[in-house]
Amino acid sequence: MTLSLFRSSLRSARSSTRASTRLATPAWITMTSSRNMSSGSGLADIDPSRVEVTDHMLTIPWNVVSGWGVPKIQPYGPLALDPSCTVLHYAQTIFEGMKAYRHDNGKVTLFRPDMNMKRMNTSAARIALPTFDGEALLEIIKQLIRIDKDWIPKEPGHSLYVRPTLIGTQKAVGVGPPSDALLFVILSPVGPYYPKGFKPVSLYGTTEYVRATPGGTGAFKLGVNYAPGILPQKQAAELGYAQNLWLHGPEHYLTEVGTMNMFVVFKKEDGTFELVTPPLDGMILPGVTRDSVLSLARQHVPGLPEKLVVSERPVTMAEVKEASEKGRLVEMFGAGTAAVISPVDRIGYLGEDVHVPTGPDGMGPVSRPIWKELVGRQTGEIKSDWSVEI
Repeated sequence: MTLSLFRSSLRSARSSTRASTRLATPAWITMTSSRNMSSGSGLADIDPSRVEVTDHMLTIPWNVVSGWGVPKIQPYGPLALDPSCTVLHYAQTIFEGMKAYRHDNGKVTLFRPDMNMKRMNTSAARIALPTFDGEALLEIIKQLIRIDKDWIPKEPGHSLYVRPTLIGTQKAVGVGPPSDALLFVILSPVGPYYPKGFKPVSLYGTTEYVRATPGGTGAFKLGVNYAPGILPQKQAAELGYAQNLWLHGPEHYLTEVGTMNMFVVFKKEDGTFELVTPPLDGMILPGVTRDSVLSLARQHVPGLPEKLVVSERPVTMAEVKEASEKGRLVEMFGAGTAAVISPVDRIGYLGEDVHVPTGPDGMGPVSRPIWKELVGRQTGEIKSDWSVEI
């Protein structure tokens, strides 16, 4: 369930959003002019309808001697990298993903961006990339979004995806902390993950590959964690499943769903609902949506079952399968920035399908009220200090 940034197609799809841009908007404007010396020469004259307003990106260089350089908000375009850059040879790259939302009253907000800045610094430290002042970077990201705020779609369920990235740019082939690095931020309009309503997905319980191991890099948002998952994802699709359910160890512990955190809901014999997610043991990415789901469940937001407990504990496929057979498996869903909540209806496991209940709308009794509260806070329908105004 990765999020693709098809910028060119999104530009054309949202041309109407930019059509109303005033010339006073602080943006780079290029006008197609003419070379004709008079209006009667037959050559093209100035045409106001052909004004082009480009989108932007943020770049900040870093050097081991001088530290962080001058931040630049400039027209979006290709990066010039030396062929020997460490990012190209040793995958010295990290990234984050967050969204900016346009509220009905015109305000623009980011959702819990402080958590993204904290996690990005943690990821940078893990692979010896330079760390930074998260509050300072966030302030510049806000400036970037203000300049390109017209890219934020006005349609319900849409938002502006924000992708901060940090790469090693040392011009030398050699494994070690880079002497140079580049932090850049790009933006892209995105629509709702489920434009026609929730559609539960099927998972393939992957035992042939592992996403992460104890002591590895699974708990960090590194580029190197994602490419190895493409082949298993392709193989899962060939078997008729939408995503991988990453299993670990001979016990087949559940870890993550595709590129999302995973949640399971069980019903105990006394009628209590238990919301379970794997603990942050070094293999699990500390997702912002994961933390939000846990917080809302513990706050017991409106609509949740009266008897609900929240557990961060290991869970195996054997436990899930047994619960399904005994009617105690209530629901299962993934949680992440792109989809927010993604319900699951079946798991292919060791040659057979384990079926997971879903409601008429595709969701369950725990995911439904949490999704409603979470999206309400993101869009401003529900007031929350999680929404940071731009």
